[in-house]
Amino acid sequence: MFTGGSYSLRTSTGSSSVYYRLVGDLADRLRETVSDENSLREEVRRASTWRGLFEKLLPGRVSARRILRELDGVLGPFLSDLKEHLHSITLAERMDRTLRTERDQYLLFMLEIELTNRINNRGFEKAPWRMALLAHCLKDFKDTCVSRPAEVEEKCMGCSAECCINLGTQLLARYGIHTYISVSMDLRRVLGKLKVDHPQMGAVGIACIPELVMGMRLCEKMDIPVVGVPLDANRCARWVGKCLETTFNLEELERLIKAV
Repeated sequence: MFTGGSYSLRTSTGSSSVYYRLVGDLADRLRETVSDENSLREEVRRASTWRGLFEKLLPGRVSARRILRELDGVLGPFLSDLKEHLHSITLAERMDRTLRTERDQYLLFMLEIELTNRINNRGFEKAPWRMALLAHCLKDFKDTCVSRPAEVEEKCMGCSAECCINLGTQLLARYGIHTYISVSMDLRRVLGKLKVDHPQMGAVGIACIPELVMGMRLCEKMDIPVVGVPLDANRCARWVGKCLETTFNLEELERLIKAV
C-alpha cells in the first residue's frame, strides 16, 4: 500500500488521477458562488490560517465550516494517515508549521493549489524563461544518484530510467522548461538568484502539499507566475523517519504545462 506521512493521493488503482478529477470538480462548483477565482482563493487562504478557520468564508453565502464539510466529504479519504501523524509528532516537531499542518488546512491547501494553477496558467505559459523545482525525495533510491551541482541546487543527469526526477525532467524539457532538484530549504535564495538572470521567469513546483503551497505563495510575492503538482504522498525522512520513494502524476504535470 502506497502510504505517506500524512496523506496519499493514490487510490487502490495505483493512480492519483481520481484526486485531480475530484478537486477540479470541487473548484468548479465553488467557483459558481463568487465573482472570480481570485476572490475564492483569497477567501480560502484566509480560512487556512489558524484564525481564519473559525471565521466565515464567502460572507453572506457560505461559511468556512460548510465549505470544509464539502471538502472533507470529497477529499478527506486522501488524509487517512494524518490523524496518526499528528498524534505521533513530538513537542519540538510541533514547532515546525509544515509538520503540524492540521486536517482543515490540508483540505484548503488542496483547493488552493488547484485555484492557483488556474489563475497562473496563462502567465506561466507566456513567461520567456521557465523552470521547475522537483523535490529530492523523488529520486530512485535503488540506484546511486549522480546529479550534479547547477547554477542553483542540482541538475538531473538521467542516470535511472525509473527515476521520477528523470522522467519529469525529460517531460519538462520537451516544453522548454529547465529543471532543478531541490536539495536546500532556502527557496527564497534559489528563486532570487534565478530571477537576477531571468527577471520574467515562470515556475513549476513539485513538492508535498504544505511545502508546495508555501512555495507557490512565495513565488507570487516575488512576481513569479507559478503552477504546481503535489507529490502523490509525503514519504521522506522528515515525515516517516526514513527515505521512501514517492511519485507524482506525470499526466497531470503535462496537462498543466500545456494549459493555455
